[in-house]
Amino acid sequence: MTSTHAFWLAGRQAAGEDSFDVHNPWDGRLVGTVSVPTDAQVEEAVAAAHAVTAEFSATPAHVRAAALDHVSKRLVERTEEIAQLISAENGKPIKWARGEVGRAVSVFRFAAEEARRFNGGEAQRLDTDAGGVGRLALTRRFVKGPVLGIAPFNFPLNLCAHKVAPAIAVGAPIILKPAPATPLSALLLGELLAETDLPAGSWSVLPVANDRMPALVKDERLPVISFTGSDKVGHAIQESVPHKHCTLELGGNAAAVVLADWSSEADLDWAATRIATFSNYQAGQSCISVQRVIADASVYDRLVEKVVAKVQAQVTGDPADDATDVGPLVSEDAAKRVESWVDEAVSAGAKLLTGGKREGASYEPTVLAELPDGVTLACEEAFGPVLTLHRAENTDEAFATVNSSKYGLQTGVFTHDIQVAFRAHRELEVGGVIIGDAPSYRADQMPYGGVKQSGVGREGVRYAMDDYTYERVLVLTGLDI
Repeated sequence: MTSTHAFWLAGRQAAGEDSFDVHNPWDGRLVGTVSVPTDAQVEEAVAAAHAVTAEFSATPAHVRAAALDHVSKRLVERTEEIAQLISAENGKPIKWARGEVGRAVSVFRFAAEEARRFNGGEAQRLDTDAGGVGRLALTRRFVKGPVLGIAPFNFPLNLCAHKVAPAIAVGAPIILKPAPATPLSALLLGELLAETDLPAGSWSVLPVANDRMPALVKDERLPVISFTGSDKVGHAIQESVPHKHCTLELGGNAAAVVLADWSSEADLDWAATRIATFSNYQAGQSCISVQRVIADASVYDRLVEKVVAKVQAQVTGDPADDATDVGPLVSEDAAKRVESWVDEAVSAGAKLLTGGKREGASYEPTVLAELPDGVTLACEEAFGPVLTLHRAENTDEAFATVNSSKYGLQTGVFTHDIQVAFRAHRELEVGGVIIGDAPSYRADQMPYGGVKQSGVGREGVRYAMDDYTYERVLVLTGLDI
């Protein structure tokens, strides 16, 4: 028998009247049973967060930093246990799950460091005009109020960390809503938070069903929403609460651009390896997974051969096996969706170079060329182990192809030319440009987010802290400056 996992209500464990099961996407085995909060318990969590806001925001920085340091340390100590849990509930290969824990360790460490130096205040003398003689402005940041953090399934620990750690760092209460498919990692994070001295009500972890979220999203006591997920859901949230502050990370169809000067065998081997790895590393279920490869005509044929070989070399299978590179998607329905999009593209004339087969929740790493305009894969985020190859006659055409997407999260540009690197930074309509590597590189302390339909606002600890707070100015008068 598997015991039922309690949720975390205002910092303490609680159980509701109902529960649901979490199954391993690879073999369907039961991973855990999770208790679901009642409407009354959700209300209690929101009321507690609202009530504790003033107290928590006034908590000394060293208290918040110590709590964040504790969580970071405990994640290190329990790395293997947590990695096994991530792999079991998500289907992520264990080596990538271990990497995710390592990233969460860093997120909480960064947040502890930022908590100690954030909000020191900025002084500005105002006697630049005659009317400001004797006046000094001091600007500090204050929390907007409790945060509703809505996390996705693809990084069930680290993307929860990106909601929780910045909130604690600034002293904003947070209600974390994990994805229904992967709540166990978030609940374990709650165990670590419960070991700290954070005030009751400053955090809750509520595994609420998606169909119950509209009321929580609209609750006026939660003025900040941080959401990571699909553009459809994110835009619906934004439209339903236009007066709230919404940080939306909505994904994309990231491009890797290989330009003419990236032409040696070593260059192309590196590009092909990085493209193959990061089109498949979470079974393609990453917002910055490589979906489009846009190569200059002068290197295209050589690159295609190498990419196909590298993709075929990806080890697929049991995510619990250390040798596995590519595991299942989060569900069989997700794999069936990817299958239908690839089948549509092939039927419309796309050339299937490798892959294209599904077994249960698993889908083979797949490469397509000559993708017709208008098919779903040409327009939408695949969120699966599928990449498409495109030939460009020159840099102008390559960059125009990147910008033709409705998304704009990150792009990788393989070039040695520093002038082209700065041109890419200037011209590409994305939130991040990665030179010499795939678009999938993310450092958790840097600003991360997109433009166009890839979202609004930024994650990355310090930048999320800005999103959770606002500037308030204090003017001192009659000073001898």
